[in-house]
Amino acid sequence: MQRLFLSLLICLGFVLPATAHAWWQDDWHYRKQISVDTTAQGAAINEALGRTALLVRLHTGNFTFDGVKEDGADLRFVAADDQTLLNHQIESFDPLMGMALIWVDVPKVEGGQRQDIWMYYGNQKAPSTANGQLTFDPSYTAIYHFDGSNGTPAKDTTAYGNTAQNATGAAIDGVIGRALQFNGQPLLLPASPSLQHNAGGAFTFSAWVRLDQASGEQLILARREGAGSLLIGVNQGMPFVEVDGQRVASTQPLNPGQWQHLAVSGEGSRLALYVNGRETASLAQAIPAFNSVLAIGADLPAADDVEAQASQFLPFTGALDELRLSKVARPAALILADASAQGAESKLVVYGVDEEQSGFGFGSLGFLLKAVPVDAWVIILVLVGMMIQSWVIMLRKNRMVGRVSAANVLFREQFAKVGTRLEMFADDQVLATRLAHSSLWRLYLVAVKEIRTRREQGADTSSVSAATIEAIRCSMDGVRTRENQQLSSKLSTLSNAIAGGPYIGLLGTVLGIMVVFLGTAMAGDVNINAIAPGMAAALLATAMGLFVAIPALFGYNRLITRNKEVGADMRVFVDEFITRLAELHGESQHSENAHWRVNHSNASVPA
Repeated sequence: MQRLFLSLLICLGFVLPATAHAWWQDDWHYRKQISVDTTAQGAAINEALGRTALLVRLHTGNFTFDGVKEDGADLRFVAADDQTLLNHQIESFDPLMGMALIWVDVPKVEGGQRQDIWMYYGNQKAPSTANGQLTFDPSYTAIYHFDGSNGTPAKDTTAYGNTAQNATGAAIDGVIGRALQFNGQPLLLPASPSLQHNAGGAFTFSAWVRLDQASGEQLILARREGAGSLLIGVNQGMPFVEVDGQRVASTQPLNPGQWQHLAVSGEGSRLALYVNGRETASLAQAIPAFNSVLAIGADLPAADDVEAQASQFLPFTGALDELRLSKVARPAALILADASAQGAESKLVVYGVDEEQSGFGFGSLGFLLKAVPVDAWVIILVLVGMMIQSWVIMLRKNRMVGRVSAANVLFREQFAKVGTRLEMFADDQVLATRLAHSSLWRLYLVAVKEIRTRREQGADTSSVSAATIEAIRCSMDGVRTRENQQLSSKLSTLSNAIAGGPYIGLLGTVLGIMVVFLGTAMAGDVNINAIAPGMAAALLATAMGLFVAIPALFGYNRLITRNKEVGADMRVFVDEFITRLAELHGESQHSENAHWRVNHSNASVPA
């Protein structure tokens, strides 16, 4: 039985969630697992992405915002080696609203793999280390989150500092935090050295676009210098890219009122147009050299009224978010990753559980226990009480049966020496002490007591009738019954644990699932991250019920088997003692002896 309990404890150690990674620094009390999944179950990207700035989108469905500083200054991102600190930039962080947008610089993202990073938080003394200039690789020459207030020029988050020359439009809610709603006036980007473009050089434009009206030819990006031009826009809702009058249009339109990802990437004499991360058209034309101002959302301001009237393009009617310019040709896999990871329903970034550094709540088990509601805790505490009670009973009963069995073996060894002297050991006090736990010893004592009682009352015990033998047997059977009752006592509690434990646990699970679905219906949130913790916590009650029942079942069967062995020993001993008593003192034996003596006397008288 001790080996059984040891095995159960070892199995429990394997079942309980363990923390596979070391803690980065002790000053941070919490951490959250975040996975970058490029497998078929995730973003389904087979090509390596290299260095990538991934968007970590936190909300109440995947993060509780408990223990973190109000401005997110204590956030730290660490690679899977538990040592490498990753750069990050906080675009927005609002614990009261339960929303946060953070860009994390992952040095290397492989294709078709799942890799983990860790988000640490919970250090109220930690200063902010967020830095957009370090988060995005230097090949980005301008990145605009449009997270500023109305009336302020759009700020470039890269180290090049290409802040817009003017303020235009209005800030609205975008696909990633805030976005810029255009009002017919272009957003002018400076003619800085970092935005300078050499003829045939590499170039990438990407942005989230929400088209309000699909009529006419609308410009999203315009750059002109001399006879050369680079135009990106939409014609009747169809995206196009035009270089020096040569145009190619996408085969996939931009749907009005929807946020969609648009990108143009190229180098040398080829440009590719992407919609939602997929290439939809290509143009065999090299981009000319530019060292001029770049306009976003409309054509460049005309030099005079005649030139303005001659322009065939309309201003862009819609909004832009997360506008990026690069001096390299971003690969198709990275453009697909941006379109997959930056949207509201990202499959590239997967959020794991929150872990606490110390205390009982450490690891996945702690996250699970925190999600258990009060009603489920009541059920679990009842099951814990049943488990403790059943384990105590199994240990005590196993110890008692072990003592009885060992003492019975010793008694058997002594009783083998009795022979015809059945009362030989009845007065041996030393042996009585050694056999205090033997059920056979108690059967032996009651039988001897019955014989001596009749002798003290004047009965001739040298000749015992069949009725007397049967009476002695009944006395021994009475003791044997009480011994069996003592062996079987408390086993009904184990039977209740076996039968009732799973049902009580199932009750807790049903109640927990009802609460989860009710809360989901009231909140209107069907996000799996919102309901999964409650479902897991509800299932904990059933698991606890099984954990009560399964050890009790094995322990109950083991005790029943050992009790039967002891009961069989007592039954055999009663039959053996009664048989030996009948042989030595029974009436039939006494009559045969008397008859032998009479015959022997007659034979000795002379004729």
